[in-house]
Amino acid sequence: MSVQLVIAEKPSVARSIAAVIGATEKQNGYWQGGGYLVSWCIGHLVSFAEAGQYDEKYCKWKYEDLPILPQPWQFIVPDEKKQQFEIVRSLLNRPDVDSVTAATDAGREGELIFRFVYQMAGCTKPVKRLWISSMEDAAIREGFANLRPDSDYEALYQSALCRAKADWLVGINATRLFSVLYHKTLTVGRVQTPTLKMLVDRDAKILRFQKEKYYTVGIQSGSLKAGSGRIASMDEADTLRKACAGASAICFSVKREKKTEQPPKLYDLTTLQREANRLFGFTAKQTLDYVQQLYEKKLLTYPRTDSQYLTEDMGQTAQHLVSDLRGLLPFAQGLDLTPEVGRILNSKKVSDHHAIIPTAEFVKQGFAGLAESECKLMNLVCSKLLCAVAAPHEYETVTAVFSCAGNEFTAKGKTVLVPGWKEIDQRFRSTMKADGEEETEPLNTLPELAEGQSFSVTADISEHFTSPPKAYTEDTLLSAMEQAGAEDMPEDAERKGLGTPATRAAILEKLVQMGFVQRKGKQLVPTKDGINLAVVLPESLTSPALTAEWENRLTEIAKGNADPDEFMAEIEAQVRQLVKTYSCISADKQNLFQSERVIIGKCPRCGENVYEGKKNFYCGNRGCQFVMWKNDRFFEQRKKAFTPKIAAALLKNGKAKIKGLYSEKTGKTYDATVLLVDTGGKYVNYRVERKE
Repeated sequence: MSVQLVIAEKPSVARSIAAVIGATEKQNGYWQGGGYLVSWCIGHLVSFAEAGQYDEKYCKWKYEDLPILPQPWQFIVPDEKKQQFEIVRSLLNRPDVDSVTAATDAGREGELIFRFVYQMAGCTKPVKRLWISSMEDAAIREGFANLRPDSDYEALYQSALCRAKADWLVGINATRLFSVLYHKTLTVGRVQTPTLKMLVDRDAKILRFQKEKYYTVGIQSGSLKAGSGRIASMDEADTLRKACAGASAICFSVKREKKTEQPPKLYDLTTLQREANRLFGFTAKQTLDYVQQLYEKKLLTYPRTDSQYLTEDMGQTAQHLVSDLRGLLPFAQGLDLTPEVGRILNSKKVSDHHAIIPTAEFVKQGFAGLAESECKLMNLVCSKLLCAVAAPHEYETVTAVFSCAGNEFTAKGKTVLVPGWKEIDQRFRSTMKADGEEETEPLNTLPELAEGQSFSVTADISEHFTSPPKAYTEDTLLSAMEQAGAEDMPEDAERKGLGTPATRAAILEKLVQMGFVQRKGKQLVPTKDGINLAVVLPESLTSPALTAEWENRLTEIAKGNADPDEFMAEIEAQVRQLVKTYSCISADKQNLFQSERVIIGKCPRCGENVYEGKKNFYCGNRGCQFVMWKNDRFFEQRKKAFTPKIAAALLKNGKAKIKGLYSEKTGKTYDATVLLVDTGGKYVNYRVERKE
């Protein structure tokens, strides 16, 4: 009897699928039953080989060996994943398996994960693709009823393959090239380096910013306040204040405008990460991890999406969701809402997956058993859905201009006419106690005004300063990554910006982990090494516009509108050119990334500074041979670490008091003073002065 093999991306997803299709019998590394076998990958089971596998010489990083351009590409199974790979391979090649279903995540990366395993296992059996946007039972069942041939996703695979190869080529070659030139490991990446450059550029703007003082004069009559424009000098402001004090102000224009703020769109991943950072201080990676967990718990739809709409056949689903959520959410109790669902439906604007929304399963389960962070995100996604289908926010602005002592003064007021979606948003924020509230303009209601009206006024001066550009937070940086290069792109380019919604979080984490960026509260600030790296690299590696152009090309490849071979040829040409251009750099630049040397004391032989190295404390004068080794037998025998503190005392006083020295004779520890005995030879000696 033949069976169908289903391969998921993770064990937890395999378990959910297996339960729905009746494969309930647990085996080693897979589930079986109901005519199915369901197994799983652990992320990437198969990866590109390291450079050293192509040729042993690549194990050492040398300029002469660059560029490294694999032909053909080789693949490996990492040691810790071999066991699961062997299970999947044997299942793929089992004689009773006559067809395979790719059930890895429905996106570019998921396609790559499945194809690499399928090819590495040498399998040629027919493949169907499961493409779902929710882990709910009904969605899985529907997905299995509508499997598509995997050949439909060939272009998506080609785009994933190009992305992975381009990242390998740029990453390996540029990292080795600049690390060799500057004598320090400098990780360079196709997307992370332009992201770093944006942070460095912003940092430079903040540093160069010159604060300027300016003044404004305010006039007041009862509750009515109006202000002048900027005035450069205090004298000028004071002259105006005096002229206005006790004078009359005449209203010469009143302008009323009705304005409408449309409801927000639904969440794609980037917008959700941005708002969760702004309101709850979550990093992009934390948000992605939480929503992934909620997706696997069947409470949220597929998170790695770049769409903010639902498809047109989902109107009914959305309608039910909205009415159910109103009863479930504390902040939606008693809300007057006539949902306009049509506004969130647009099949043309949905590529692989629709916007992130709660599932019917969530309506059943509610918040029971969820961690606080998961509750916050579920509330955020639910409130966004309710806001998106609510009425527009309508208000009226009033701008009144007065003339006083020959100068103009302006007063602004605002009155809400229809709260609309903003009422839901405000209710949500007050129940969630979200921090990082945006500065909302205070509602300032002006008294009834008519042109030609006259007021007697008092006047005062206030002092202000121009403010520098703000440092990036994850919220504003994600937005900048999304917009990068947008002005140079054709209007209809589908994917603008750096990275994809799925990869941006990992890029920010990597920059922090490598020491090029640090978090200061919510701000992301480049470190000294980060600034230097962005400055020394060529524009071809740091330009957000260029990388955004690659990303757009990858999207075109996925749609079948661009040639993968042409794309790879350009990447290879860029790598060759890079290696050719940067063959050497000046001596002073080579020390750019050397860490500041720590002075420990003065050399007893020549009086120069003694510095701490990795393995020793050495004299900075190259002609002098003085050195104290950290692994000196004297300290090792006494089981004592030779610390910079001990070295400093020995250099300063010729001796150091040390506690807890170990005696090999007695097996006990003791405190003593150790003397530095320097006979001028290659090695320095030490002696215990006395036991105390």
